[in-house]
Amino acid sequence: CSIGGVMYSDVVEASKRARVIDGEVVGQYDFSQLRDQLRENVPRSAQLFEFFQLLATCHTVIPEQRPGETAIEYQASSPDEAALVKGASLADFVFTTRKPRSIAVQVMGVEKEYEVLNINEFNSTRKRMSAVLRCPDGSIKLYCKGADTVILERLADTTGGCVPATLRHLEEYATEGLRTLCIAMRDISSQEYEQWNVQYTRAATTLTNRQQELDRVAELIERDLELLGATAIEDKLQDGVPQTIYTLAQAGIKIWVLTGDRQETAINIGYSCKLIQEDFSLIICNETTHWETKDFLQRKLDAIREGHGSNIDFDALALVIDGRSLDFALEKDVEVLFLELATLCKAVICCRVSPLQKALVVKLVKRRRRAILLAIGDGANDVSMIQAAHVGVGISGQEGLQAARSADFAIAQFRYLRKLLLVHGAWSYHRLSKMILFSFYKNITLYITQFWFALFNVFSGQTVYESWSITFYTVFFTVMPPFAIGVFDQFLNARSLDRYPEMYKMGQKGVFFNVRSFWGWAINAFYHSVILFFLGTIILFKDMEHDGLVGGQWVYGVIIYTSVLTTVLLKAALITNMWTKWTVFAIPGSLLLWFAFLPVYAVVAPKFRTSTEYEGIILHIYANPSFWLTVVLLSVLCMVRDYAYKYLKRMYFAKAYHIVQEIQKFNIPDYRPRMERFKKAVHKARLLQRLRRTRGYAFSQNEGGQEKIIRAYDTTVQKPSGY
Repeated sequence: CSIGGVMYSDVVEASKRARVIDGEVVGQYDFSQLRDQLRENVPRSAQLFEFFQLLATCHTVIPEQRPGETAIEYQASSPDEAALVKGASLADFVFTTRKPRSIAVQVMGVEKEYEVLNINEFNSTRKRMSAVLRCPDGSIKLYCKGADTVILERLADTTGGCVPATLRHLEEYATEGLRTLCIAMRDISSQEYEQWNVQYTRAATTLTNRQQELDRVAELIERDLELLGATAIEDKLQDGVPQTIYTLAQAGIKIWVLTGDRQETAINIGYSCKLIQEDFSLIICNETTHWETKDFLQRKLDAIREGHGSNIDFDALALVIDGRSLDFALEKDVEVLFLELATLCKAVICCRVSPLQKALVVKLVKRRRRAILLAIGDGANDVSMIQAAHVGVGISGQEGLQAARSADFAIAQFRYLRKLLLVHGAWSYHRLSKMILFSFYKNITLYITQFWFALFNVFSGQTVYESWSITFYTVFFTVMPPFAIGVFDQFLNARSLDRYPEMYKMGQKGVFFNVRSFWGWAINAFYHSVILFFLGTIILFKDMEHDGLVGGQWVYGVIIYTSVLTTVLLKAALITNMWTKWTVFAIPGSLLLWFAFLPVYAVVAPKFRTSTEYEGIILHIYANPSFWLTVVLLSVLCMVRDYAYKYLKRMYFAKAYHIVQEIQKFNIPDYRPRMERFKKAVHKARLLQRLRRTRGYAFSQNEGGQEKIIRAYDTTVQKPSGY
């Protein structure tokens, strides 16, 4: 934190320890020195006291203490609020009790009670919150904390005091990617408060535009503030976030970040999470009017299209736009320019955006581009964005469960998105594609043979197969292979898909499922039906057995039916990449099921008069060499072309996933580990260069709705049993 122009930190390196040079403090004090300064009579003691008194009182946190325990657990609307209250407790300003109209704080061992007169809540428009308190000494004070942009413009003196030093400290905090708040206060006379409170009460009880009225009244008292300092909280990334974002970018997924953070902090986080690489050129849009924004976007878009007149590397661009410019960019006559420019960039960061703007950006891309959008967030302010996208993913964490409850998928950490998309997403696309195509294939193969038979019976309606056999074909004998393929098949294992994220691009390009693939499978089914029916008819044309008997139509139909079923199951075996016990049960098991079903059905069905077509045909089938010869010959002839096509495709027209399958099969090492070490060394060198020229700050806070909760909460009252 920065208090009165002096920096304090929990842990201070030896080279950064505070020292006085020419009457000015240079460096940082640690928290133990801060506590000593609070107790001693030093010039900054008053500012230190007000600073921590503000942190301990100006909030909507609820303290909870379990029976028999001394530790206090703080329940807050945002992690930043809880962190600030915990930070105040480190300086012996411990927030202990909340009542509907007052709070209690142990100030350096002495418990003091503060009357909470009014709360001006945070929202995305105000970007700040304030509390009007009556202190134990009877004075009335306004404590305010919020974004630097809104606090600085409400100061009584923006040039003197600790303002210049605080701004420098904010820039240093931004370089480290910390989230910041400015802290300010003012003393209020009783007369001024009484006059203002009348207007506040009127605004709080109005039935129309209540929030707008409360914001207007808050503006009246949040003025002529005195800057006390600033806080900086580490916005620590979850484990695996940089690797996940970098890997998703390699997979051809375009990533846009929509955040409420300050611009420079958002850029620093973009670098730290590898969304922006050090060699990227940034297009930063900070315009203040509609026409300036439109002109800026048009100029940048023209420069990219022409590709000259600039030293920008057009293959490594990132667009950064703030919330004010985004308002203009989302208007009807500018949105197309904004979208075209954004889609030409490798990464997009929209900073200082409201929840509504997040949803509008998602809807714009959804409306104007033929692309599948996935939105992921962890807080209540991400709900509208998650619901606007095609696929919503919510992260359940410290920000609450609102996002997880509103999403299609809920995950515990951001890094799980990597496996969800690259592994399970790729598996799902491949499985469903193959299952759909195979389902069409197997049905076309069977039913087109009936069409060929209709040419010989002059379309009389007579079927070549027994009616129940036709029904059982889809219900029993070919139902399991699509399930086995659609649930268990893996064209690559999880390790290979994670190791080679480029495999995900096959889904984006529609490699496995497209119009060409569909008609390829359909034509193949026609080809198989021609071989099965016409060649089978030629082989069985004489229909003469060794004793001079003839089999008849149903023997002929069973032989063709068995040949179709065998061919279809061999095709399923040919396209299966991974064999499991369920695959064995589904494919060979389906054929064995038919051979076991046929004699039972041929004996039982005629007795119950369910079907008499198969009566007495078993000896003409299983004892007939023509049956086995025809089934084997037709199935092999059909599969020869398919096997040859697969061989030629893999050997001479191999795709990327074929190569990875070979690497996976033989466990072949590659050069990637050495390249990764080289990239890390380059990344570190460029990072040091960037940190010398970047600046920025940000803050995090949840929107309103907390005052009603704290006004109804009393931590001195025992909770009912069952909670």
